[in-house]
Amino acid sequence: MSSEQWDQVDRIRRWLDENAGELSERERVMMRVLKIGEEFGEVSEALHGVYSANPRKGASHSWEDVRKELVDVAVTTLVALATLDPEGGGKEFEARLQFLVDRVMPPAEGAGD
Repeated sequence: MSSEQWDQVDRIRRWLDENAGELSERERVMMRVLKIGEEFGEVSEALHGVYSANPRKGASHSWEDVRKELVDVAVTTLVALATLDPEGGGKEFEARLQFLVDRVMPPAEGAGD
């Protein structure tokens, strides 16, 4: 993730902080983590709509809707991370992403020689 993208995530976090009302820091963290579940539910709803899985609603969503909702999940997750660690969340994300890539990618030929 670029520093510009992380700055955008942090802008959202700061705006949310400024408009959090009377929530304590602990409550803000809990609400932002719970928000991930809400956004996941919206992805699920969109996917059901793509496959017309709800007979009452029929084909109510498109793959574009699913993609948009997935982005919302990702951004909401990054905002929650920024809430937990405003200064180091971006580095934590990058380090964890690299760990996950390293775990699934085979070592390069000749590596370690």
